[in-house]
Amino acid sequence: MRRLRALLTLAVVALPALADGLPPSVLAALKAAQIPASSVAVVVQPVDARAPLVAHNGQKTMNPASVMKLVTTYVALDLLGPAWTWKTTALADAVATIETTAGPRVDGVLRGNLYLRGSGDPRFAIEHLSSLLRQLRVRGIRTINGDIVLDRTVFDLPSLDPGAFDDKPMRPYNVGPNGLLINFQSLRFTLLPGAGRPQVLMETPSEGLRLDNQLRAGDGGCGSNWKDFIVLRLIPENNGNRLEFSGTYSAQCGEKALNLAPLPADAQAGGLIRALWQELGGTLTGQVRGGTTPAGARPLAEHESPALADALRDINKWSNNVMARQVFLTLGNANGPATAERARQRITDWLNGRGLGFPELVIDNGSGLSRSERISADSLNRLLLDAWRHPAMPEFVSSMPIVGIDGTMRRRLKESGASGRAHIKTGTLDGVKTAAGYALDAHGRRMAVTFFINDPRAAAGGPAIDALINWVAQRRTGEKAPALENE
Repeated sequence: MRRLRALLTLAVVALPALADGLPPSVLAALKAAQIPASSVAVVVQPVDARAPLVAHNGQKTMNPASVMKLVTTYVALDLLGPAWTWKTTALADAVATIETTAGPRVDGVLRGNLYLRGSGDPRFAIEHLSSLLRQLRVRGIRTINGDIVLDRTVFDLPSLDPGAFDDKPMRPYNVGPNGLLINFQSLRFTLLPGAGRPQVLMETPSEGLRLDNQLRAGDGGCGSNWKDFIVLRLIPENNGNRLEFSGTYSAQCGEKALNLAPLPADAQAGGLIRALWQELGGTLTGQVRGGTTPAGARPLAEHESPALADALRDINKWSNNVMARQVFLTLGNANGPATAERARQRITDWLNGRGLGFPELVIDNGSGLSRSERISADSLNRLLLDAWRHPAMPEFVSSMPIVGIDGTMRRRLKESGASGRAHIKTGTLDGVKTAAGYALDAHGRRMAVTFFINDPRAAAGGPAIDALINWVAQRRTGEKAPALENE
């Protein structure tokens, strides 16, 4: 009898949590934020279990915001491989000549065009461009007697309105994808309080861009929205462009960095290339323009990017939209110049091939910076479980922010039991707050966690997401989540 009673007790303890319940701490946080449970989808499932521990509105189709990056990056890890790299190549016309003169100084003249051919490298930065140009100088080239041609044809894309998403066209996250993306198409500025007018320093060299500082000292403190008080205008001039800064900047902000994308791709690349080439002692007789590398062009120098796995850490830990879109389009480059439609089809085909057909899935640009992208919490949970069994799982998991440690989760749950025990990708848009990834419970059992909020009050939903992650971290085997309350 005692043995039977013990077995019955064990069976009760081992019962899973109710499938349509939410932990009390999550319900309380949602109530405090005035977010109804109908606006929320939650799935929590042990990676070694067949059924979820918590499942609420799992089949509801919702906007995932930047959590969509998990789909793009997981597919990329499998189709491209963690060691995939992008190459940016400098080439000369097949008939071009390099002339040098003997003596104490070698003055090399490239007679013909120089072509910079991109492959979609998501983080080809200033230092990489400078290194590529330096390779040309080391090879004896001092003067380019022709044009520098920017070849972006690895991507076949329509023109993009950078202000279409949120009417903030100069914000770097609105930069469109580019087959030869240089420094995220961005310039870095430093703002400093002054005795009178605040100072604006341009750190990124850009020939042909002139600063016009009309900023005024602002009253009051420096809030998180300090950028919104700065008004920017790009004004074309005969010899380039003038970037006007007006509005206010509070002295209490101190020194701050401001990254902007004020110039079209050709103008930004041209100004930067000319400035760097001059710094290296080079001269250019022609112009910097877009174009196509001719057949038979001969390579002179090359830059190879770090491995894909490194890029994915930037994408997921810091939610880099521009890089995510570059990776997304790289997936569509298998049979000719990449298009968004080819990338979408390749992702869909891959998901179907792994038994992960998600009928509700809508992919726009693969980054989550979209009003149209859709997926359900159930589908994302299935993807997380599949990824856990994939050979590239270590690279996938390590690309996500560690709760309380780094990335977009570095300031959240720092003093909780979840700190250092969960890898969680976050997502935020107006009316959208999301999170997904993996967390360890109190016994070290790994859980796949997905939490979507689509609601006008979603911005206040962070504590509810944190409450779920903390609940998982503190949960012990056999604990139940209560049934969802009627609201």
